[in-house]
Amino acid sequence: MTFRILTPTAAILFATAALAAQLQQPVGPMSQAAAPAPSAAQQPAATPASEPPSAVNASAAPASTNDSDSSGPELKKRPENLPATATTSAKVQVPTGTHLPLVLHNAISTRSAKPGDPVYFETNFPVMVDGKVAIPAGSYVSGEVTEAKRAGKVKGRAQLAIRLTTMILPNGYEVNLAASPSNAGTGGGETTNGEGTIVGDSDKASDVGTVIRSTEAGTGIGAGVGAASGHIGEGVGIGAAAGAAAGLAAVLFTRGPDAELPRGTTLEAVLDRPIMLDADKVQFTSPGTSTALSGPPNREPQRQKIPF
Repeated sequence: MTFRILTPTAAILFATAALAAQLQQPVGPMSQAAAPAPSAAQQPAATPASEPPSAVNASAAPASTNDSDSSGPELKKRPENLPATATTSAKVQVPTGTHLPLVLHNAISTRSAKPGDPVYFETNFPVMVDGKVAIPAGSYVSGEVTEAKRAGKVKGRAQLAIRLTTMILPNGYEVNLAASPSNAGTGGGETTNGEGTIVGDSDKASDVGTVIRSTEAGTGIGAGVGAASGHIGEGVGIGAAAGAAAGLAAVLFTRGPDAELPRGTTLEAVLDRPIMLDADKVQFTSPGTSTALSGPPNREPQRQKIPF
């Protein structure tokens, strides 16, 4: 082997060519390792494909079976997981047509009552529903007068209509109701019609008595005048006619009796619609007690003496 000694110029050219050859070679694994690592913000998100199939299945399984996760789809299929407060409280229904026995605390009369006046009652006997006390005795019932019509001078009876709207149980529980009277014990001749209106007495007996008394008085006066003039028969006839006319005028120009509901009047009301009571507020163990009120005394109808 022979060695050739390169001239300085040839050596420079050879070194330049070798360096150019090295720069043109592809970057190897060592070059890639030396490159700086990208930041966390520049790293691409991991895809499921980069994980083994077993790892994906394990991570997905708890999401479909975890009942405590409120965002999971299984909660919509399990109503038993809903809180207990979402359920509606139980109700006790007092049906339409139930009778409420009441006693009146404030007196009412067509002589002075007007629509809108309050009326106050109290239950004097318990109302049972399914063998349990739903409305104890001593419950308060209030309402108002809806019509007060006095009797006419020639015809027509007094009329009094009331409407019951609110009930307060002994424990303070208040409910709305709609009820109207079916009958009333007033101590007088008042009656209740099919519409729940209380109607006053007609006082027909008193009217007839007024005419008779006036006729008798006129007859006596006429007889005295006829005897003085020597015409007793004629005087009797004139006096009787005058007395009858006076008695009839007294009937025609005065009003009939007012409808009266004295304090202590008993009244039976009928529910026009059912009452819905909260079961947890009507857990009464006693039938209750009502206020002791004496009933109204018996009275005769009285036609108004003042003609207005």
